[in-house]
Amino acid sequence: MEPEGTTHFGYRDVPVAEKQKLVGEVFSSVAGKYDVMNDLMSFGVHRLWKRHFVATSGVRKGDRVLDLAGGTGDIAAMLLPRVGDKGEVVIADINAAMLYAGRDRLLDRGLLNGLRWAQVNAEALPFPDASFDAVTIAFGLRNVTDKDKALREMQRVLKPGGRVLILEFSKVNQAWLAPLYDFHSFQVLPRIGKLVAHDVGSYRYLAESIRKHPDQATLKAMMEAAGFRNVQVRNLSAGIVAIHRGYKV
Repeated sequence: MEPEGTTHFGYRDVPVAEKQKLVGEVFSSVAGKYDVMNDLMSFGVHRLWKRHFVATSGVRKGDRVLDLAGGTGDIAAMLLPRVGDKGEVVIADINAAMLYAGRDRLLDRGLLNGLRWAQVNAEALPFPDASFDAVTIAFGLRNVTDKDKALREMQRVLKPGGRVLILEFSKVNQAWLAPLYDFHSFQVLPRIGKLVAHDVGSYRYLAESIRKHPDQATLKAMMEAAGFRNVQVRNLSAGIVAIHRGYKV
């Protein structure tokens, strides 16, 4: 159990009030190189995970979707043709640098109609109850300080029958793969961060944050405690990542 008033920032215990600031510094530092680093970290597989995530989302024409931690805009860009002309995707992120970087990329691609941007804290969403048909969050939940509070907020802003979809690193379920994955995370990844982004510390935090994130069963239980029903878990790449889906009744 974490000491009262503290939480984890990677493998360090820090005051709860400081984590949001520290995470903000990480993502402000890596914003310009975030997509390149994701390719190098995952050998490009993150793009396949994200495509599968969106392809199995169940998002339909006319839906209004909230994409949390969506600053890079890659999930939103794939969701946009699914919601169509009458739908909308709100790209929300707590980090302004990530939002600006993602918005510039999408504008360069001519993607504007049907998109909105909002700088928000996932623990206190500035949207009315029952505002969205779906909430998506890809590789962002592990950076939230109070995950239980954020899950309750996601549940609150969903319409009845709406669904939350969480794509996140999880626990590897193949024993042979675990040591290779650890070597890549703690030996290779920081070196890539140093070479490409000139930032060892941020990428060490990213690796550590994955290990501190709740495993598949724990996150499922947290979603159920937040009020989601029919929670389903699907592992990808031997559990390196998992998709959690839950519904608001």
